Amino acid sequence: MKGKGIKGIGLIKNHQIPSFAEEKKLEAQGYRLIAGVDEVGCGALTGPVVAAAVILPYNVDTPWLKQVKDSKQLTPTKRELLSHHIHEIAISVGIGTAPHDIIDAQGLTKARRLAMKLAIDQLSPPPEALLIDYISLPNVPLPQKGITNGDSLCISIACASIIAKVARDHLMIEFDKTYPGYGLAQHKGYGTKEHLSCLRRLGLSSIHRQSSNQSRI
Repeated sequence: MKGKGIKGIGLIKNHQIPSFAEEKKLEAQGYRLIAGVDEVGCGALTGPVVAAAVILPYNVDTPWLKQVKDSKQLTPTKRELLSHHIHEIAISVGIGTAPHDIIDAQGLTKARRLAMKLAIDQLSPPPEALLIDYISLPNVPLPQKGITNGDSLCISIACASIIAKVARDHLMIEFDKTYPGYGLAQHKGYGTKEHLSCLRRLGLSSIHRQSSNQSRI
């Protein structure tokens, strides 16, 4: 059974700051447990794609929510603080990971969907509907809505992006201890000048994505 779009709506595009507008539309349709879903790490050369799913309380109102935005627009310190706050108030948080070998074997799109599904599967209580950053999840049999730039527009998706980013950063800091010399704790596996220099000098580690690095060294 495939996930269905909510009221026939698939991918949409909008130009607003993060808000509860999309959650309120679903609440008006009778949904209460609404999960925002996002992933990070797609553009990295090393390590996994990490996804998060977050169910926020109905009609939550707390001052720090005004600071929530796409995780890429926040400093590491601010992300850590907001991640802590989100974990404290969320009804449920799930995190899913698709490692580098899955990315190489199945491709980035399937890896993204796998990580998202794993994150959703971790939610307890389970969600009644999904708001997803950009893509749809045909293997998840829940009402769902993909929102282009969702991490910049939808508060639940933005919260998921923060949780996913903090979780992945922590993983990369741990990987830096096992695979020293690449600077993973600093650039988190992305293709910075320093990272590319390390790749040329050291070659690929066992957690580097073969599919992303074939032409780089």
